[in-house]
Amino acid sequence: MLRDAGVPVRDVSDYTGFPEIMGGRVKTLHPLIHGGLLARAGLDDDVAAEHNVLPIDLLVVNLYPFAATVAEADCTFEQAVEQIDIGGPAMLRAAAKNHERVSVLCSPSDYAGLIAQLPDGPDATRRRELALKAFAHTAHYDGQVSQWFSRQQSDDTLPTQLSLNIDQHQALRYGENPHQAAALYVPRGVEPTGLAGAEQIQGKSLSYNNLLDADAAWQAVQSLASEAGCVIIKHTNPCGAAQAEQLVNAYRKALACDPTSAFGGILAFNRELDQATASAVSDQFAEVILAPAVSEAARAVLAQKKNMRVLIPAAPSSNELALTRIDGGWLAQTLDRIDDAPDDWRVVTARQPEEHEWLDLRFAWAVVKMVRSNAIVLARDRATIGVGAGQMSRVDSSRIASLKAQDQNQALTGSVMASDAFFPFADGVETAAEAGVGAVIQPGGSKRDDEVIRAADAAGMAMVLTGRRHFRH
Repeated sequence: MLRDAGVPVRDVSDYTGFPEIMGGRVKTLHPLIHGGLLARAGLDDDVAAEHNVLPIDLLVVNLYPFAATVAEADCTFEQAVEQIDIGGPAMLRAAAKNHERVSVLCSPSDYAGLIAQLPDGPDATRRRELALKAFAHTAHYDGQVSQWFSRQQSDDTLPTQLSLNIDQHQALRYGENPHQAAALYVPRGVEPTGLAGAEQIQGKSLSYNNLLDADAAWQAVQSLASEAGCVIIKHTNPCGAAQAEQLVNAYRKALACDPTSAFGGILAFNRELDQATASAVSDQFAEVILAPAVSEAARAVLAQKKNMRVLIPAAPSSNELALTRIDGGWLAQTLDRIDDAPDDWRVVTARQPEEHEWLDLRFAWAVVKMVRSNAIVLARDRATIGVGAGQMSRVDSSRIASLKAQDQNQALTGSVMASDAFFPFADGVETAAEAGVGAVIQPGGSKRDDEVIRAADAAGMAMVLTGRRHFRH
């Protein structure tokens, strides 16, 4: 391409006097190349002249497309190995190390900026910035290779090495509190996905807490995909969730669970936001609204609320790991997805759930995963009517869920209850029975399961054991 454009070109092999060998594997690894990149102005001039090393002022390198190659379904181990670049990263690192004299480009996005600075070239500040990008680029590249090798060498779900190659994507107003700095980071070298790649179509800039709550809301509403759904989040816990045939009705049912807590909350929908739903939402103070799409009519309605942030998340992330920072390290785990098979659930009481109870039990089981442990969800007609979250005692969560329902004059008779983990004692079920709950879904596995089941039978309740818990700390 350079020759076709009329640019004078000198092949590496002509300059070094050494041909490319081993199918191009050995080409740029030569003292004339690396000496030209590493020669320091005013310090190495004599030795460079003695060995006929010409200084190289600009290095432009695109590394072999390793990540794209291994992403192909039919990529073999041998093909992947051949796409591990050796000379490219070595040259980038050499040029970046000697950035006091050399400009280094590893991304086409920087070409135009450098051209605009010709003929003198980038100043010292810009050369240092380019060097930083080059070091980050090679670190990311090596991280891709090491993690791929780790997956090939082990059948474990978790890699033995984990490289966090991320770039700052967006500065945030502040962290959890105003005295804390915060920013959003995304994986290097790819288009941001999911919530991190969301399009913000209106509203104020986002804060750390906005994104934290928005993530909880967006992940939660995906669990209600079988029908139009709405989840309202406050401090990463749902204060309302519902399904309905029409989105606006799902919103109204979710709001009815706890309208007080919903004030200033985060609203997530799993269908395109329509005009009717946007009009209903406009009557509430909400910090953020998320939906996979927003109709033009809905946008016109929401535009009247200029400070309300409206986000359309990008395609879901394929990341399968969740990371949490602890003092001195990181915890990693696979994601907790609601893929429980109802066919594996067991009814352990004398009474079987009725058809409408089964619908509510499935709904409540999807919602309880969203709630901080110890978690209790009361539901009726595929809508939450009471939520107990984050208590040290499961029976306290049961009491709080009942009190929340009573505060909104929600009738508990005929409702169902979901618990994210087993009941260690019968008191949680007894409390629910006294309130009028008719059916319970929980993982089971307690030493006192028999006692808990007897309590349910004594109250005429139906109980389903799923065999899988869903803690969310």
